[in-house]
Amino acid sequence: MCRVFGFKSVISSQVHTSLTESENALAIQSKEHPHGWGVAYYVAGAPHLIKNVDSAVESNLFKRVSGVVSSNTVVAHIRKATLGVNSIVNTHPFQYGPWVFAHNGHIHEFEKYKEDLLNLVAPNLRRFVLGETDSELIFYVILSELYTHYSILDRPSVSQMSKVLDLALERICNLIGDFSEEDTSSLECNYLTFVITNGDVILAHQGGKKLYYSTYKNRCSDRDTCSSFSQSCEAESEDGQVNHMIFSSEPLSGENVWLELENGELMGVDNHMKIFRRDKK
Repeated sequence: MCRVFGFKSVISSQVHTSLTESENALAIQSKEHPHGWGVAYYVAGAPHLIKNVDSAVESNLFKRVSGVVSSNTVVAHIRKATLGVNSIVNTHPFQYGPWVFAHNGHIHEFEKYKEDLLNLVAPNLRRFVLGETDSELIFYVILSELYTHYSILDRPSVSQMSKVLDLALERICNLIGDFSEEDTSSLECNYLTFVITNGDVILAHQGGKKLYYSTYKNRCSDRDTCSSFSQSCEAESEDGQVNHMIFSSEPLSGENVWLELENGELMGVDNHMKIFRRDKK
């Protein structure tokens, strides 16, 4: 399976350490996930997307991108292909308009359901499905549900977006069956773990593949110089307001305190960095 990373912060931050330097950074994990990588980041509210079919650990471009990217919102992905050839159009993250999506998972017997999943995609969006993966179709099913309620210019709240995701997941699971309750990595199961953002809100769903989050550190090395430093930077927030939210397929070494999302849980932050959390339905 793949590995995903999502980040949103009140300050524009570099992600170089998380992606390349920590003991189990995404670049290191790519030794076992060699089928391409992608990094999406937001500048002035617009997503910028860089992807490559090389292994991240062997890619000088990945190191360069990770070293220069500084943004309030970042999504990164390294791919271990289960469906589709190793190509740019099959490489995550996927992007449409302001939305960026990265998936760690698999649909069992995808070819059996592929046409029916495509039929869940709004007709005006189908021409944008360029690759061969289940992940891309999941993204466009979500977008199809989103744009039945909102326009591409709308900025839905995190609670509104969570309802969109619940409806889209319901439509998908009604077709393919439920996602796995355990992370067995079996290709006989469905896994729907993903991160999605428009740069304004960010949400992550634990759909069978493990996913971890961090909102604070043991001790912030910038506590004496950062103008945004607060108590929530070094302890669990009492009011749900945080300065950063990170999602990762595996806990990354360093100062961050990592907690595990429960199976079926949906979590994220709004544009004011207020935590949203919905337990398994």
